[in-house]
Amino acid sequence: MSDGRRRRAPTILVVPAVLGGLLVVLPLVGLLQRAPWGDLWTLLGTSTVREALRLSMVTSLAATAISLALGVPLAWVLARVTFPAKRVARALVTLPMVLPPVVGGAALLLALGRRGLVGQWLDQWFGIVLPFSTTGVVIAETFVAMPFLVVTVEAAFRSADRRYEDAAATLGARPWTVFRRVTLPQARSALIAGAVLCWARALGEFGATITFAGNLEGRTQTMPLAVFVARESDRGAAIAMSLVMVAISLAVLIGLRDRWLATGDTHDEDR
Repeated sequence: MSDGRRRRAPTILVVPAVLGGLLVVLPLVGLLQRAPWGDLWTLLGTSTVREALRLSMVTSLAATAISLALGVPLAWVLARVTFPAKRVARALVTLPMVLPPVVGGAALLLALGRRGLVGQWLDQWFGIVLPFSTTGVVIAETFVAMPFLVVTVEAAFRSADRRYEDAAATLGARPWTVFRRVTLPQARSALIAGAVLCWARALGEFGATITFAGNLEGRTQTMPLAVFVARESDRGAAIAMSLVMVAISLAVLIGLRDRWLATGDTHDEDR
């Protein structure tokens, strides 16, 4: 504070804030307390864990790349183009963010399954079967993760200063050039934040993946699914893999907060 005095926080706010913090922190403390620290590297070095980690990284990065290729144009259309039922379209795009992932997986099966709306034709015409395949994992992760990118980037497109784009267009730049040289650089921070959030969500995806792609070791078993299986058969391995997921997620959130997310605590003396 500018006058050198610290304002006392109201008790009615501090008590629920502490309880809320404990609700988040206590499970993590329990995880750390039960972790097999002595055998951690041995557990993480098993072929099952290494394969699940490799598959998680490959599929989550692929889902992020697809989300960037499809989600950025989608965000631009939602931010800049006027069309009928735009609110409905925006709600449908963001629906996977609130939809139970298992429901999303079931919907993917009905659309892209072997007897699904589109899947039956993919199978008959091209011999492509998406469910219970690594490609199916990528599609499931893209389905649940892309809305995080779209929401973040759309907000950046909507708040961008249009005068720079108008000036570039006045000087003769074509629409694609304006988008590539002016619009995208303005949304750079949101693009990075959206891509990282999208990747983190894809990395932790479980419900849609197990419903649409199954749980086949070496083919569709990602880290969350491997944790689910090991929870019954090898609790130490399950805890070790959970620690890896927590470490990755925490690193992503800390990195985002410090570099790209506006936290509004410019007067926080402890930062």
